[in-house]
This record gives sequence, structure tokens and C-alpha cells, in this order.
Amino acid sequence: MTRSALLFLLALLSCGAALGIGPAAAAERPPTPEQIERLLLASRAEQMLASTIPQMEQLQRQQFEQLTQGKNLTPEQRAEVDGIQTRTTQIVRQALSWQEMKPLYVQVYSQTFSADDVKAMTKFYESEAGRHMLDKTPLLMQNLMGAIQQKMIPLLQQLESELKTVSTEEAMPAPPVTAPQARRKAATPARKATTKKKAPAKKTTTKKKS
Repeated sequence: MTRSALLFLLALLSCGAALGIGPAAAAERPPTPEQIERLLLASRAEQMLASTIPQMEQLQRQQFEQLTQGKNLTPEQRAEVDGIQTRTTQIVRQALSWQEMKPLYVQVYSQTFSADDVKAMTKFYESEAGRHMLDKTPLLMQNLMGAIQQKMIPLLQQLESELKTVSTEEAMPAPPVTAPQARRKAATPARKATTKKKAPAKKTTTKKKS
């Protein structure tokens, strides 16, 4: 799965979480398209989907910067890269436009919820509590991400200190290795000393008696 496809899936999931989508209930009576459209309007589904597009575009810019980092591009190559990036942004905007996504929303909601579910959710989002929750959702996500970051900072610092300890630890010196030729030369005098030939014994001559 590409990163853009993953972000698209996350966008749908985040919209679903904000809309209160849970496990699929047993469909007693499917909702009408008009009922679903009313729910989408009350839950601000279009605005939430539109808010994800700048994040995807930012991610795409980072990807292109990583691909071209450290490369000496000619003006023609730079123009070609910029053109590809522009076309990619246009494709994402068109694919995630509300005009393209609304029929998909209606289809998925119809397959997932019953008419009673849609009515209950619409009633909540049209209430003061529901509107207040939607108003606070961006601040909620911002505070949640900040809390997660603060939670991760001590863990990352601990990991960094452990990595520094590993990188600065002195390695055990390896035992000296003698080359095979040097070992043979060192052993040669010892063998000669042990295998030194003995001097021949002097012959004794005996004179014959007269």
C-alpha cells in the first residue's frame, strides 16, 4: 500500500471516528439517500474530508524533496519534477473532492447503518451537544497529539542515551594473529635444535702384539 493510499484510508477512518461510526449493526431497514445526506451535513463530513487534503499535499511535497535531495538537477529536470508534483496534487484533489466522495459515503453508510441508526446520529449532531463536539474536535485532536508527544519524549530520550552507550563502548581487543609464514619461520629453529645430528665417534685402533 502506498503512503497516499494509506493516508486516504486514515482520512476515511478519522472521519468515521469523528462521526461516531462503530461496528455494523444488524440492518433492519436501510436508510434512504436523503437520510444519509442529512446526517453527512449535520456531521460536517465534507469539511472534515477537506481538512485532510492539505496534510496529504504537505506529505507529497516532503516525498518529492526526499527524492530530489542531494541531486544536481538541470532546469529542465526541475521543471519536469515540478510538473509531476503539480499533476499529483491535482489528482489527489480530484479524487478526494466531495463531488467524487459523496456517492461513496452514501453507499457505505447505507451498507453499514439502519435507518434508525442514521436518525439517531442525525438527531445527536443537530443537537447543541453534537455541534459543540464537532466544534471542539480539532482542538481535541491537537491536544491529544500534544499529550502523545509529551508521553513519547522521555521514552525517546532514554532510547537515545542507550544508543549513545552502545556506540561509545570500547570494543574488546582482538587476540594477535600471526601470519602462517611467520609461524613457520618461528618454528624452524626449534625443530633444528631438537634434530641436530650427533658428531661421529672417533675410531680406536688396536695394535697387534708381536
